[in-house]
Amino acid sequence: MLSPAALWLLLFTLIPIGVAVYYSFLTRGPWGTIVYEFTFDSYRQVLDPLFLEIFARSLKLAMLTVAACLVGGYAVAYWIALYGGRHKNLLLFLVILPFWTSPLVRVYSWMIILSDHGLVNTFLGTTGLIDSPVPLLHNETAVLIGLIYTYVPFMILPLYASLERLDRSVLEAASDLGATATERFFKITLPLTKGGMLAGSVLVFAPAIGEFIIPELLGGAKGMMIGKFISLKFLGLRHWPLGSAYSLLLLTMVLLLLYLYMRAGGGKEAFQERQ
Repeated sequence: MLSPAALWLLLFTLIPIGVAVYYSFLTRGPWGTIVYEFTFDSYRQVLDPLFLEIFARSLKLAMLTVAACLVGGYAVAYWIALYGGRHKNLLLFLVILPFWTSPLVRVYSWMIILSDHGLVNTFLGTTGLIDSPVPLLHNETAVLIGLIYTYVPFMILPLYASLERLDRSVLEAASDLGATATERFFKITLPLTKGGMLAGSVLVFAPAIGEFIIPELLGGAKGMMIGKFISLKFLGLRHWPLGSAYSLLLLTMVLLLLYLYMRAGGGKEAFQERQ
């Protein structure tokens, strides 16, 4: 029964990773060719100051994205789960509706909104709040806006699942014992939905740190993240060994994140919920 899944995992995950590991220990030859000589040179260049700067920026933007999505996504999921009533399915449909559109189209839409002559600057200029356009595009702020908009549904859905399974009788008991709404939220609701918060954080952080399209179109050179940096090693410099080493470093970080998620109880809670 597991054979199709195992074959899929082997062909599209393990073999590509194995190829990347193999190339990361090879040498770049003239004009981007590969010299099949074993070396650690690619891993020695991992501590390149430019890479560390871009990696730190990617980590910062990914963590800010998780924080913003967690706060905003929790509010949306909380309202849908507790006050959505018979409109819950419609509200969840609206949450996932943007996924029906190409990510490229959505990013271009934000370019139109944030450009010097876009909706935001036009509105501010019309109301007299600014005299010249505010630089909202091609910076880290634009990248962060795009990341939050793109990945907040990945936070809302697991949070909604946790809140929907929350036993309302526990909240009623706490209320009967004199707990205020704030105390019920921080002492009962938040701890009981920790699994959803952990799952949502992983689902947002993992793709956000390696995002390519959003930093490329909204950030430019000032908003470059590690995904663009790695692609330049492969396609720009044709340095496949170095690009493979950087890719494996990013993969290692994501796997470490998943390990910490399992240690924090996310995997255990998910297993108990299936039971």
